[in-house]
Amino acid sequence: MDGSPAASPSSQRQGARLGRSATAWGFLAPALLLLSVSVLIPAAMALVISFTATGLDVSEPLRFVGLANIRRLLADPVFLQVLGTTFLYLVGVVPPIVLGSLTLAVMVNRQLPGIHLFRAAFYTPVLVSIVVAAIAFRWLYAENGLVNGWLAAWLGDAFTPIGFLTTPWLALPAVMLVTLWKGLGYYMVIFLSGLQGISPELYEAAALDGSEGWRRHLDITLPLLRPYLTLVGVISAIAATKVFEEVYLMTQGGPADSTRTIVYYVYDQAFSELDISYACTVGLALFLIVMIFSLLRFLVVGEKGFS
Repeated sequence: MDGSPAASPSSQRQGARLGRSATAWGFLAPALLLLSVSVLIPAAMALVISFTATGLDVSEPLRFVGLANIRRLLADPVFLQVLGTTFLYLVGVVPPIVLGSLTLAVMVNRQLPGIHLFRAAFYTPVLVSIVVAAIAFRWLYAENGLVNGWLAAWLGDAFTPIGFLTTPWLALPAVMLVTLWKGLGYYMVIFLSGLQGISPELYEAAALDGSEGWRRHLDITLPLLRPYLTLVGVISAIAATKVFEEVYLMTQGGPADSTRTIVYYVYDQAFSELDISYACTVGLALFLIVMIFSLLRFLVVGEKGFS
């Protein structure tokens, strides 16, 4: 017989746990490697570069300047302007997208013939490339475009074509409309999943208490959808804060910088002004803003918000 002592049950359990951990890390390794190469390492490099003075020439050694870029950021009137524009974009997009997508979800959350076609129709804009959507809306907004054509046919010869993308006070709402059109269907699906998790018996009980029509949504739907409302609000706020493609393709920050948002300002500083270090500093400010929204989501909803 083999005289070696038998392994104890605790050591066997520990070995089994180590084996499961090694297997799990083996499956996670490719994703972690890709995430590190594409996100974590560039983010760390951007953080380091934000404390230096450097341009596009990577052969130049990094020259650390401490907090000079941060002091410049705090005193930069253009940064304050683009921060205000980004805030206006957020305020103009988030409430309509939350209310609009919730309304669509309530409308399609019914057992009616052909309701799946309506759900698909409302979701279709999500599948459209943002590049295609921005170019299409730019054509629609043109002075000889379809929108001005409709208005001219309605108002007659006295109508003067409107420069939707060339008028400072109209350009930002025009770009916002593209974000709304493309995002409503996506957030509708989130709300729809929440609505389908509400028991119909709750609505039946509310009807017995005299709650009918839209009143039942105030009494039943909104309280039970609170985690989904917070989730959609935070996600849409983060997306609105990071808006870039619509601005770049439709207005390029104009007219008169009326649509220049914080992400477009990062792009402008990096590739127009060739000031990589300051662009990374602005990007750091954007990261802090997005992190605040993310923390807000966890604080309001918490880990058990969807349980």
